[in-house]
Amino acid sequence: MDDSGVDAKPKGLNGGLIVLIVVFGLLLMFLIGNFILYTYAQKNLPPKKKKPISKKKMKKERLKQGVSAPGE
Repeated sequence: MDDSGVDAKPKGLNGGLIVLIVVFGLLLMFLIGNFILYTYAQKNLPPKKKKPISKKKMKKERLKQGVSAPGE
């Protein structure tokens, strides 16, 4: 009887394990890169300019607050 298959230890890493390590490594690199870019952008890029509010919207807001719009 040959029972070499019973106690044989696998040599090297499992193929599925290698794929998981590669996928998680790439995902980790992507997340770390995004974090670094985000912090860099927060420090070095100028703040976004706000869009100008239209007169119509300003009128609506004033009416909501109870302040009458000029000219009414």
